Amino acid sequence: MDGTILVADDDRTIRTVLTQALTRAGCKVHATSSLVTLMRWVEEGKGDLVISDVMMPDGNGLDQLPLIAEQRPGLPVIVISAQNTIMTAIQATEADAYDYLPKPFDLPDLMKRAARALEVKRRAPAPRTEASRDTGEDLPLVGRTPGMQAIYRLVARVMNADLPILITGESGTGKSLIARAIHDLSDRRTLPFVVASGSDLAQMEGPAALISRVRNGTLLFDEVGDLNEDAQARIVRMLDSFTDNAPRIMATSQADLALKLDQGMFRSDLYYRLGGVSLAVPSLRERVEDIPLLAGHFFARAERDGLPLRKFTPQGLELVRAYSWPGNVRQLENTIRRLAITGGEEEIGRAEVEVVLGNQPAIEPLTGGGNSEKLSASIEKHLRRYFDLHGGQLPPPGLYQRILREVELPLLEIALDATGGNQAKCADLLGINRNTLRKKITDLDIRVTRRRKLM
Repeated sequence: MDGTILVADDDRTIRTVLTQALTRAGCKVHATSSLVTLMRWVEEGKGDLVISDVMMPDGNGLDQLPLIAEQRPGLPVIVISAQNTIMTAIQATEADAYDYLPKPFDLPDLMKRAARALEVKRRAPAPRTEASRDTGEDLPLVGRTPGMQAIYRLVARVMNADLPILITGESGTGKSLIARAIHDLSDRRTLPFVVASGSDLAQMEGPAALISRVRNGTLLFDEVGDLNEDAQARIVRMLDSFTDNAPRIMATSQADLALKLDQGMFRSDLYYRLGGVSLAVPSLRERVEDIPLLAGHFFARAERDGLPLRKFTPQGLELVRAYSWPGNVRQLENTIRRLAITGGEEEIGRAEVEVVLGNQPAIEPLTGGGNSEKLSASIEKHLRRYFDLHGGQLPPPGLYQRILREVELPLLEIALDATGGNQAKCADLLGINRNTLRKKITDLDIRVTRRRKLM
């Protein structure tokens, strides 16, 4: 890597790390904690690349990007920021930053991006609008995990493109929210945003009514994987009828459309029409590190609604992070809202979290046979088959205890195996008293083998 790099960050450690790494890579480095100094270097013609923080003691780094573009066209700027929200990525892109990275950043990744920036000319500047600055600050699209940051960067790049967008992910991950954010941050923000459901497509005149409502705004097909063959066919005919003033098309799906396509349950022509850009939203289980950020956001929102401001103790937050969150961000938001309404003390400890989460399903969706299915649905199918086997007659008495035993036995055996036979840990994992666990082990005749288990 060859070139002169200007580094602006008020964190001395970051300046030192970047200076040492870039110097070892063969670059000359000028580092400063002041935007004033950075801009003076830019005006003097120094530097082939700028790496700048956003929040600096003497200003906002994003606000300097248009000035840099005006004074030094073609000088690439990589923005780094601890403000890990979608708006930071959007604003960095609209201000024509070459790239954006959240803090804490991966140093090798930043070095690769810096090397590319030194080789690639910066694209023509795009103006920022006041609407883009003021839109979406309240969106719960926050997170510093790599998966969410990748989504932010992709949204920033495609929001004004005419390509269709397919947003996939589990229920409650925020698929529709991201679709709305793309619309609200795009140049179609003043035009209608219309969500098409199955009922809108059930009638022959449904597509025409949708076209009339949406005009050339944004049309979202929500959970398109659940639509029947007739509705899918109507969408294909609708898309084929569009002219130059067509609306922006987006779709969401929690079902695996590629799998449905292979199974003959989804039209191939519709699949390829919707998949211009695919955006996969990670489940909350895949971005546990974002839970404190999301919880803080929802607590702050509850306070704005007139509820007491609350926060988790370290022990309470630990339990929240360990929960499986089958309902994802939506379930987390509802849980935070309930805690804000029902609690008395400012801090939320482990006991209060246990009470709230104990009344919610803790089993995430299970997948089997190619279809996403919850545990309760699988049990229901098993029980219906059990009743059917009795030929219209009732099963023998005592069914309740027999069924509980069938569920309890594998649950306890797996939990004991996961905790290496440590009954104290197993009882804590299950949320039951240790004496209760011992009694169940005896009653169910479970053989416990104590061993070391690294989990």
